Amino acid sequence: MKYCMVIVTFADEAEADRIISVLLEDRLIACAQLQEIKSRYIWKGGQIRDSEVLAFLKTRAGLYEAVEARVRELHSYEVPEIICVPVEKGLPEYLAWIDENTEDGKDGNLK
Repeated sequence: MKYCMVIVTFADEAEADRIISVLLEDRLIACAQLQEIKSRYIWKGGQIRDSEVLAFLKTRAGLYEAVEARVRELHSYEVPEIICVPVEKGLPEYLAWIDENTEDGKDGNLK
């Protein structure tokens, strides 16, 4: 797996924008797509209904650990949703664009 999509939920759009801006500036991701969602989940023994922002972050698989660490460092949630989904196939030109806009996961250099 050379590419992945990282799924993250945020408390609100302001938090999502702040963290995604850092990830883009650090060249850990090439793209983020945001969507407002309604969530229901169990937390500390109770059912929660909440509004959140769902983000799909596009990056290289080799950068996943750095993305996860940076999100955890900046996120307001005690246990944020951070899920890595492998990209099995994709438009070659789009995948090349991800390469051009992220750090090389092996040595930290820009490709």
